[in-house]
Amino acid sequence: MKSFEPLRLAAISILLASCVATQQTHTKKNTQRMTLKWEENFNQVEGFDTTRWSKIPRGYSDWDRHMSDFDSCYAMRNGKLILRGINNTTVSGDTSRFLTGGIYTKDKVGFGLGRLEISAKLGNATGAWPAFWLLGQDRRYPDGGEIDIMEHLSHDSIVYQTVHSYYTISLKMKEPKKGGTAPIRPGEFNTYAVEKYKDSVVFYVNNKRTFAYPRIPTDKPQQFPFAEGDHFLLLDMQLEGSWVGKANPEELPVEMEIDWVRFYSFND
Repeated sequence: MKSFEPLRLAAISILLASCVATQQTHTKKNTQRMTLKWEENFNQVEGFDTTRWSKIPRGYSDWDRHMSDFDSCYAMRNGKLILRGINNTTVSGDTSRFLTGGIYTKDKVGFGLGRLEISAKLGNATGAWPAFWLLGQDRRYPDGGEIDIMEHLSHDSIVYQTVHSYYTISLKMKEPKKGGTAPIRPGEFNTYAVEKYKDSVVFYVNNKRTFAYPRIPTDKPQQFPFAEGDHFLLLDMQLEGSWVGKANPEELPVEMEIDWVRFYSFND
């Protein structure tokens, strides 16, 4: 057996060299496979860019029932967008107990396949529910799907990352698993990201892969609508709801700071 030892060692050396070369190739490929196509740094002094963003109007759902265009819910500070949830003590004629700020790119900017990143610091308050998410551009809900890049509840040290669609909402299908949680650094800026592929949606927090939702073979409709067309982005501070519970007025105002948003397209 000893006579074969040099040959065995040589074969192992060649295999290891091949593995290293392959790893280096994959690493180089991964660093080159995306190109920055769009970014928002919120460097405006007076307000956000209205050619890209609009204030989210009030609605009747849990998440938008307190949305307001009141100036105190919005600010630009040190190159960051500030979105607040406040007690309503000054807006006459508005019967909402709370007022919240939110913006979206609906009908202005759409995002296709690629990687979307948001850098933000979240405030903490009982009943606070900040979120970054995507909805189908020019498509009725839930046909275009919903991608929740980040949802945070009250004082949690984790965030939720989830997908919703006709498949999960109307048909109530449980597989594949539609969401997960990830830890964050409370009180600090964290980076939240999602990558949309033709066959999967992949989530990240601080560049660590946290959860993935795949396209699967199924006879059920709209299991994976996320690769069909563009999605618009919503950034909003929400208060109260059946999931997060009641807000504590004594802990308000609460705010989140958004440093930047970046979108990278995948290279062919």
